[in-house]
Amino acid sequence: MIALYTVSEIRQIEQAALATLPPGTLMQRAGQAAAHAALTLLSHQHQDGKVLILAGPGNNGGDALEAAHCLLQAGLSIYIVLHADATALPADAHAAFQHVKNSAACFLGQSDLLNSASDDWQLVIDGLFGIGLARPISDAIRTTIEQVNGFACPVLAIDVPSGLDADTGNIVGPNGIAVRATHTITFIADKPGLHTCHGRDYAGDVTVTDLHIEYRHFLRPNAFLNDVELFEDRLHRRLHNSHKGSYGDTVVTGGARGMSGAPILAARAAAKCGAGRVFAAFVDEAPAYDSGQPELMCRLASEINLPAATRVIGPGLGTTDTAIDLLAKALEADAPLVLDADALNLIAANSSMQQKLLQRKCSALITPHPLEAARLLGVSSTAVQADRLAAARMLSSRYQVITILKGSGTVIAHPDGRAVINTTGNPALATAGAGDVLAGICGALLAQDYPLWEAALAAVWLHGYAADELVRHGIGPIGLTAGELIPAVRTALNQLTGRRKSLRQGS
Repeated sequence: MIALYTVSEIRQIEQAALATLPPGTLMQRAGQAAAHAALTLLSHQHQDGKVLILAGPGNNGGDALEAAHCLLQAGLSIYIVLHADATALPADAHAAFQHVKNSAACFLGQSDLLNSASDDWQLVIDGLFGIGLARPISDAIRTTIEQVNGFACPVLAIDVPSGLDADTGNIVGPNGIAVRATHTITFIADKPGLHTCHGRDYAGDVTVTDLHIEYRHFLRPNAFLNDVELFEDRLHRRLHNSHKGSYGDTVVTGGARGMSGAPILAARAAAKCGAGRVFAAFVDEAPAYDSGQPELMCRLASEINLPAATRVIGPGLGTTDTAIDLLAKALEADAPLVLDADALNLIAANSSMQQKLLQRKCSALITPHPLEAARLLGVSSTAVQADRLAAARMLSSRYQVITILKGSGTVIAHPDGRAVINTTGNPALATAGAGDVLAGICGALLAQDYPLWEAALAAVWLHGYAADELVRHGIGPIGLTAGELIPAVRTALNQLTGRRKSLRQGS
C-alpha cells in the first residue's frame, strides 16, 4: 500500500530525521535522487542535450542545485536559472549553490531564458517551490512557468510541481499558476495533492523516494492510494455448486419520466458485475423489458417487495412525492444501500431523510459528485473542491456513511477518518451515465456480500480501470459512452478474480 501524508506530517517526519543526521544530508540525498530520475528520463535520448534547471529561493531550490551538481558529474550540459538571491538562501541550499557556483554550469538570466526555444532543451527540472508554498506565484517566476509550460520536452518536478498544493491538488492562490510536469519525484512520502483535483494533470508520473529515512520516524498514515491489495481478500472464484440466489438480489430504483436510461445503466452494470438477480424499479411507467439486457426485471418501484435485496436508489429518481416515499422506504430497510444522484439531493433538502439515514441499523454508501456533496454539506462546490479529502471525510462523519466523492482522483472516505484516493480512470469517465454505472457496480458487489468499505474501493478501482483499458485499445477518451464501460468492468472483475496476481503485476 502507498501511504499519503499531509505537508504537516511530512514536516514532522523531516524534522525527526534531521535531528539524527549531519547538516545537508537530506538535501544531498534529494539532489542525488532527482539527478537519478533525470538520468532515467534522459536514458532513451541522446546524452549531449541541454538540461535547464529552475531553482527557487528555498530548500526546493537547494535540492535542484544539488541535482545540478550530480548531473554535471555525469557529464551533462547544465543551465541554471536561479530565481533567488544567492546570499539569502537557507544554509543547506547555500552550500548546494557553492557546489555549482564555479562549476561548468551556465547561469542564465531571465532574458536569456525568454530568448530560448522549446527545442533548446532536452529536459527541464523544476525546483522553484516545494510543499511550503502559501501564496500564488507572480512576476518573473510566473513568466518563467508560463514559458516552461509551453515547452515540448519532459519536465521533472522536484517534490511537487511548483504552484501545486501538495495537500489538496489545487493551484495555490486565486489566479495562481503551476508547473505542468510530465514527471514528479516526491520526497519522504507520497502526497494526496499529487493524485486528486488538478494533481494528475500537473504532476504527471509520480515516483516516491523516502530519502533513506528510518522507518521509526514515520507517522501512522490514515490515507492511501487505492490498490487491488486493499480489497483482494473479497475476490473469490465461484463454486460450481451455486445458483443465482447465491449472489444476491439488487434493486435499482429511479427512472422518473424522461430519465429511464439512468436506472437501466445502473441495472445493466449490476447484472454484468455478478448480482444473481437485478430489478430495475421505475418511479413512473416501467418498460415491459430492456431490449438491450432482457435479463433485467423491469417493474414499477411501488410493486417490488424484496426486503433483503441490496438497494441502489437515485439514478434518474426525480424529486416528486413518489420519489420521496420510495427513498424513505429504502432508508428504513435493513439491507445494503447505495445512495446516488437525486437520492442525495433529496436527503440534502430534507432533515427527516437525514435523520432516517443516521438511524439506519447498517451503514450506507453514497456516491456524490462535488455539487451533490456541496448540497449535503451546505457549502459551495468550490469549497468541496478546495479540499476534497476533508470534504469526503466530513460527509462520512456527518452522515455515518462510506463516501465516494467522484472526480479526478476519486476519494473514498470512512466514518473513522480513513481515506483512499483512486488512481485508475481518465477523462473518458466525464460522460453522462458514468456515475450510474458506478452505482450499479457498487450494488452488485454489495449483493455478493462485499462489506461497504471494500465494495466502494473495488467498484471505484474497477470503474476507472475499465476506462483505462478502453482508452488503451483506442476507444476514447473522446466519445466513450457509459454503456461501453459495463462489459469492460465485467472483464476486469473476472481477471481480478481468476488471476489477480498477474493483473496486479501488470497494472
